Amino acid sequence: MKRVFRLILAVVAGVLVGSLANMALIMLGGHVIPPPTGVDTTTTEGLKAAMPLFEAKHFLFPFLAHAFGTLVGALIATLATPGRTSGPAWVVGACFLIGGIAAVAMLPSPAWFTVVDLLFAYLPMARLGHRWVSRGTRAG
Repeated sequence: MKRVFRLILAVVAGVLVGSLANMALIMLGGHVIPPPTGVDTTTTEGLKAAMPLFEAKHFLFPFLAHAFGTLVGALIATLATPGRTSGPAWVVGACFLIGGIAAVAMLPSPAWFTVVDLLFAYLPMARLGHRWVSRGTRAG
């Protein structure tokens, strides 16, 4: 029972910390690459209306936020997992992927971004996060 509790706690910690990393990059992105003039990015309706005005550069930080948030979440989940098993990292990746799918359903984005985001920002980053931690603990 103690192991199951630690696994659940590892997933929750990974999702929380990964979400914080994701939001930090999303917030930073608007300052580094400002949205087109007059665009309201504070509401879903404003984002929907602005999508046709966005250029490829405006999708850089959302992708980085999704990938980095998942990577950080998987790292944290693996660090908190007994035996450094991969399960919690994959669950974190799946949670972020579900969030990405929900975002695509709510906010239509260009097809190229949807494909790149869903294929490369979530499960590959979960795998990478787990591998970095599990390799580091075996070397020591």
